This record gives sequence, structure tokens and C-alpha cells, in this order.
Amino acid sequence: MHAQLGDRLVVEGPAAGVVRRDGEIVGLHHDDGTPPYDVCWSDTGEVTLVFPGPDAHVDHSGHEEGPEETRGGPAPAEPAPGAGRPGDFGRRVAAARRRQGLSLEETAGRARMSPQYLAYLEQRPSEPGSATVLRLADALATTLCALRGGDQELPPGQGRALLHPRMTDLSQEECRSLMSTHGVGRIALITPEGPAAFPVNYDVMDEAVFFRTAPGSAPAGAVGSDVAFEVDHLDEAMSRGWSVLAVGRAEAVDDPEAVGRLEEDRPCDVAGRHAPGTAPHRL
Repeated sequence: MHAQLGDRLVVEGPAAGVVRRDGEIVGLHHDDGTPPYDVCWSDTGEVTLVFPGPDAHVDHSGHEEGPEETRGGPAPAEPAPGAGRPGDFGRRVAAARRRQGLSLEETAGRARMSPQYLAYLEQRPSEPGSATVLRLADALATTLCALRGGDQELPPGQGRALLHPRMTDLSQEECRSLMSTHGVGRIALITPEGPAAFPVNYDVMDEAVFFRTAPGSAPAGAVGSDVAFEVDHLDEAMSRGWSVLAVGRAEAVDDPEAVGRLEEDRPCDVAGRHAPGTAPHRL
């Protein structure tokens, strides 16, 4: 049995010709294309190491071998910045690899896997088995927990810092762009009990920040006062992030036209549903 990257491995059921399972071959372990193969199964999307049995065959349809292509496939190229949509696991692996100054081939050799499979893990959403993650963690001098994001429920900012951290000031245009899509931010104000910050859903319209809250709540009491509004994003996998802070006077929105526009495209509150009797406020 011989295969190339991109071929399909088909496993037949007891009845001849009935497909029991199939998947794309995403990694080779031998240059001549002989088993075993790393297969991404079409039914689950999981990638596993497969030693095909007598009930399996390779489907080469749609894959023509060019004159310069070998059975082992071309050497995997480094993914271009921003190319594709890799999963968080792949991004963590790529970031850890670059911190160690290792190439795909060097890392794959240390982890005892094909470079093609490692490239697949980095460039595509994937959830490999524990044995694969442990080999990668050992090769990259990190832990299984770190590669799988086991610290995601911890407060943000506990990831490993870059060797040469750099802070960059954002322009007003960049700040507006980052805040332009609604989400969850924090409004900071002075309450009778002292300073406090509250998470609120918000939207941006006409360069103003709008949020919805219930009458009588602490954020509603900010009407007529100067408040601060902050929204941020922290990418633990890539050890980078951004933060935007806006300061202004909070006002209740009572213009029917403005309220109607907000009602057409209003974000849900933090709990995932709108509370009855809530009113929009503007910052």
C-alpha cells in the first residue's frame, strides 16, 4: 500500500464495498508512502495514527502525481502570517516552537512525527490525542496543560511573557476600529459604596458607546456623571493583546429614533437575555 498526502483512506465494512469509515491522509511517516499514516477522519475530524488492515484501501482519485512530487510529499512550508484559521491548540504549538527557535522539521523530529502532520496541527483546527500532545510538550519544553490551554479558566495574563515585550500606543482610528463591533466591556464609576466596575454589553453608534442596564442598578446611577469604559482582548496563545479606554459623561437615551435604531441591532445582556424594563444609556 502506497499513499500521498491528500489521498483518502477508506475502511470497508463487513459487506463488500460498503464504506465504514474514511478520512484524509494528512501525514506520512515513510518517504515511499507506505503505512502508517496520520488520518483526519471525516466523521469526527480527529487525527489518529493508522496502520491499515486488510479491509482498508487508499483512494487516489483527484490526486495526480506531478513529475517533481515524491511519495513523501513536498516539505511543508512555514504558514504565512494570518493564513487559514488554525485552532488555539495549533497556535499554542506554533508559538512555543518559535519561542524555542525550532523549525517544523526539527520539532517534528523531536516529537517523532511527520513534518506534514505537525504542519497540519499548526494550520488547521485539531484535537490530537494525549500521546501526541505529550510528545509535543516534551519536544517544546512545555507542558500538556499549557498546550491544551488548561489554564484558560484562570485570570488572564498568566501566560508566559515574551522575551522582549513591547507596548505600542494605538491611534484614535485603531481604537475606534477595535471597539466598533459590540461585545462585553467594563464601565467604571463611583457608587455610594465607593469605586466599582461592572461588565456590560455594549454597542457603538455615531462614535458613542451604548450599553443597556436595568433602572435602579449601579450602572444606571451613573447618568450625569463622568465614567470610564474599558474593553480589551488578551490572546494568551500568542502572548499579546490590546486595551481601549474611553472616558465621558453617561447620559440616558430617551430619543425615540435613537432607541429604535438600538433596538434593531441590540446585543444581549451578560446573562444571555434581555431583562425586561431595561433602558439604554450612552457614554
